[in-house]
Amino acid sequence: MAARLHAVTVRPYLASALFALHVVEDRSVPTMAVDAYWRCYVSPGFVARTPTEELAGVWVHEVSHLLRDHHARGERYAREHEEPGPGRRQGAGTPPSEGRERLRRNIAADFEINDDIYGDGLPRPAGAVLPSLLRLPDGLLMEEYLRTASMSGLVGDLAWLDCGSGADGQARSWELGPDGAHALSRQQRDAVRFRVAEGIKGRPGEAPEGWRRWAEEAFHPPQPWRQLLGAAVRSAAGAPGAGENHSYRRPSRRSAAVPGVLLPSLRRTPPRVCVVIDTSGSVSDAELGAALLEVAAISRAVGGRRDLVSVISCDVAAGVAVPICRAEGIELIGGGGTDLRSGFARALRSRPRPDVVVALTDGQTPWPSEQPPCRTVVGLFPRPSRAVREDNAEYVPDSPPSWARVVTIG
Repeated sequence: MAARLHAVTVRPYLASALFALHVVEDRSVPTMAVDAYWRCYVSPGFVARTPTEELAGVWVHEVSHLLRDHHARGERYAREHEEPGPGRRQGAGTPPSEGRERLRRNIAADFEINDDIYGDGLPRPAGAVLPSLLRLPDGLLMEEYLRTASMSGLVGDLAWLDCGSGADGQARSWELGPDGAHALSRQQRDAVRFRVAEGIKGRPGEAPEGWRRWAEEAFHPPQPWRQLLGAAVRSAAGAPGAGENHSYRRPSRRSAAVPGVLLPSLRRTPPRVCVVIDTSGSVSDAELGAALLEVAAISRAVGGRRDLVSVISCDVAAGVAVPICRAEGIELIGGGGTDLRSGFARALRSRPRPDVVVALTDGQTPWPSEQPPCRTVVGLFPRPSRAVREDNAEYVPDSPPSWARVVTIG
C-alpha cells in the first residue's frame, strides 16, 4: 500500500487506475500480476524483499498492461496469427509451445511500456526487460515487437516472467476469472481508462510521449455536447433562471465604448440535463461503457455542474433519476426488453424538470408519440440497417422522431 501511494505521488495521472486495482495475495504468483478484471495478484515474499520505491515501479508497470488493453490485444494477435488458444488457462498441463507464445506476448507488452515509464522518482525494478536487449528501437507497440523479433533468445532466460493474463490474454490457474470477487465490469474498466486519458490530455506536460499518444488514441472523442446543448440553452432563454439572461453583476466590455453608461453582460445559465440510458439486453457492455463516457462529457459541457445532470437506467421499466457523482460510479440496471417511453416519462416527472433529455440507445425501441416539452437529443449506437428480434423475425426499428436531434455514438 505504501508503494502504491508512492506511485500515485510520482505519477498522479495514473491515480484513478492504481486505486481501481484490487489486491489479491497469492503465494503461487512469481512476483506481481494482473488479470483483465483489474485484480492485482501479489506474492508476499516478493513484496517483502523489494524496496518500496522499486515496488512502486512494479505497480505502474502492471497497471500499464491494463490501461493499454494488452489482454484483448494479446488475444487478438494470437487469433490473427493462429497461435495456440489464448483463452485457455495456463497450468501444469500447458504445452511448451503455448507457454513460449504466451511469454513472447508478455515480453513484447513489457517492451512497449518499459521504455518510458521509469525515471523521475520511479526507479526501474530489477529484471525489467527493455527493447535494447534485442537492439530494438523504443516507442513501438507490442504487435510491432512481435512481428519484428523472434525473442527466442530471451524466452529461456525469462521463464520466470509472468504478468498475468492482463499482459497477454492467456488465463492462469491462479486467477479468479470473470465470476470471481471484485471483478470490474467492462463499463467500469472503460470508465477508469477514460478518466486517466482525460487527466493526461488535461495536463500533457506531466506524462511521457508514450502515455500522451495512448491518451489521444484510447477512445473515440465524445460528442460535442457543448454545441448540442447550446440550442437547448437558447430555447430556454425565456424561462426564469435558465438560458440566456442579461446581468449587471459583471458589466459588459462594451461599456468602455459608451462613457457614463453601464451595460449588462449576457450570462448563460447551463441547462438541466436528464440522460436516459438504454440498458436492455441488446446493448453491449462496451456500449454501456461508451454511454458513461458521454455522461462525463455532458457534465463537462454544463461547466462541471454535476447537480445539473441526472441519469436514468431504462429497459422496459425506468429506474430512478440518479444525480451523478462520478460517471463510473453510476450503476446501470437492466437487461430485459426495450421501451424508452417509460424513461422519457420518468425524466419529465423529475423535479425540477430538465431543460434537455438525452437518450443513449441502440434505437430498437418504441418512441414517445408526442414531443416532450423540452429539447431532446438521441445518441444512437451504430447498428446494421436490419436487426433480428429474439423470435428471429427480421424487422427494421422505427427511426427516432423528427423532433429529436440525432447523433451517432462511436
